[in-house]
Amino acid sequence: KTIKDGRVISLIHKFLRAGIMVGGMFEDSLEGVPQGGPLSPLLGNIMLNECDHELERRGHRFVRYADDLMIFCKSKKAAERTMEHIVPYLEKKLFLKVNREKTQVAYIGKVKYLGYGFYIYKGEGRFRVHPKSILKLKDKIRNVTGRSNGMGIQERKTRLNQIIRGWVNHFKLADMKNLLKEMDEWTRSRIRMITWKRWKRVRTRFENLKRSGLDEERAW
Repeated sequence: KTIKDGRVISLIHKFLRAGIMVGGMFEDSLEGVPQGGPLSPLLGNIMLNECDHELERRGHRFVRYADDLMIFCKSKKAAERTMEHIVPYLEKKLFLKVNREKTQVAYIGKVKYLGYGFYIYKGEGRFRVHPKSILKLKDKIRNVTGRSNGMGIQERKTRLNQIIRGWVNHFKLADMKNLLKEMDEWTRSRIRMITWKRWKRVRTRFENLKRSGLDEERAW
């Protein structure tokens, strides 16, 4: 099958000839598509559109982001049969190369996909935030709240809001009510730590605690 929309073809050609920046210097694109560019997901959707239709025709439940595909099956045996069919389909009919090292049959509870983890609750699949994604968020917050990064209070506040809002928006499909409470407490403890260390003098701590609403006895 071919793309008949001339505007799409023209756009693809322009991207392929656009070149790349390496170390601040322009270089011509001799082959391939720059990783992370906007053209990659477009080409992925074009090439894998037929695969989507094939999976729908066979009644499979699946999710795909660019070229990252996950197919849900009811049993290990069903998953193995599906993989035996879909890999040859991708390679022989769509002429795509499948990364065999990343292609596997796995239990849903052990899978990580776009930062999400999965679990079964009352016979239904549910979303959760994968533990590695939580560790990555904590690393980002530690970096912003660290004493040696040279950021001012307002800059730290702005950066923290950007990180946390973006993270929560990305994982809005996950069950994370308790996790958000834990992360809120952990983040606030980090903020209290850097604030306390900024108030180096006893008198400064006393005055600031009074401004925060504490009485003199508790402030001392």
